[in-house]
Amino acid sequence: MKRKLIAAIGIAGMVVSIAACGSDKDDSKAGGTDAKELTVWLTVDAQNNWPNLVKAADAAVQKAHPGIKIKHEYYGWPDKNTKLDAVLATDKAPDVVEMGNTEMLGYMVKGAFAPVDPAKFDNSSAWLDGLKASVTYDGKTYGVPYYAGGRVATWRKDIAASAGIKSTPKTYAELTADLDKVQKKEGGKFNAWYQPTRDWYAAMSFVYDAGGSIAKQDGGQWKGNLSSPESIKGLTEFKNVIDKYMHGDKTKDESDRYIVYGQGKSDLIFGAAWEGATAADPKNDKTGKLKDDLENFVMPGPSGKNMPVFLGGSDLAIPVKSKAQGVAAEWINAFTGAKGQKGLIAKGNLPNNKTDLATLKSDPATAVPATAAESNWFVPMAPGWGQVEKAQVLQTMLQNIGTGKQSVQAAAKTADAAIDKVINTK
Repeated sequence: MKRKLIAAIGIAGMVVSIAACGSDKDDSKAGGTDAKELTVWLTVDAQNNWPNLVKAADAAVQKAHPGIKIKHEYYGWPDKNTKLDAVLATDKAPDVVEMGNTEMLGYMVKGAFAPVDPAKFDNSSAWLDGLKASVTYDGKTYGVPYYAGGRVATWRKDIAASAGIKSTPKTYAELTADLDKVQKKEGGKFNAWYQPTRDWYAAMSFVYDAGGSIAKQDGGQWKGNLSSPESIKGLTEFKNVIDKYMHGDKTKDESDRYIVYGQGKSDLIFGAAWEGATAADPKNDKTGKLKDDLENFVMPGPSGKNMPVFLGGSDLAIPVKSKAQGVAAEWINAFTGAKGQKGLIAKGNLPNNKTDLATLKSDPATAVPATAAESNWFVPMAPGWGQVEKAQVLQTMLQNIGTGKQSVQAAAKTADAAIDKVINTK
């Protein structure tokens, strides 16, 4: 999905009393099942790409509640949260709102969303781990996963073939051996693997693959875990990749990776599934042939297993100030349930659950992203995680490692100290 999900850090204008509005009471008594109106906020992705699924959910709810009026508002990702923050400070909150999964935490911490009962939603027992984590805080569920976006490896078949490589690698040893051949043939200025140094999504995949983590809970408190032996092992291998195969600017992040890749001076990238296809768009492809040369595969990890990937995507939540929480839950289930997932899959999305994901593995067109998404990780669901992201602690650590300003151990220790200062702060 061509968008960057930005964590919700501060929720401007949200009155302190909003948390007091939330409770675990039956939502049918919270203006729920007898509501006459329902307001649903979605991003323009639904409006532009699967409006028929929205209509189907509306029809299901209207059949169950004759005469109910359903109003839809659509927003672009950059301006959605500004509008949401403003309306949450009033008594006119929407009843359903789409959130990027990395945006959920800040709102859950502030008490902006009503808790929901997972048992009321299709396939909730099989929700993808990363998406389930994104809607869970302090032991309660505050949203429903909508769809997922995974990460894959993409390389150029022409470059691989010219180096004598006949198939995509299945193990990390095969991957590095292939990249060694490419690097030797193409020369030192070519990126056998274009891996932006500040790309913490990729770097943390190495960390989780090695058994490490960004942070962990200990006695009810979160602590940075980047300097653990396991995390150091993952960070060290990430540095090896940067040192050996990445010959570009080592202070860059991943935001323009697809543009750099389109310039034709790189073989492999590991990123969001849309990046390769976007690089091959004629307006970005400077080689004129990427469309036919690109090939996706599941990134193998040094551990011997598939590399765990950061699982992006969207969730649907019910603001605690909604006066139609019961019907809102029904609409969400109609939209994200079994029929809705089939529609979303048909539009090229990954489903929100393992059951549907398994069916995609048998289809060559979807096998790679579906298989890659099976092994996934998500950010620590700690109250102060938003402050960690805002301070760019991980990006700074990775740049210091990649440029040689600090050793892996020193940079990780510095990052842990920075994390510890804010990660438990609401």
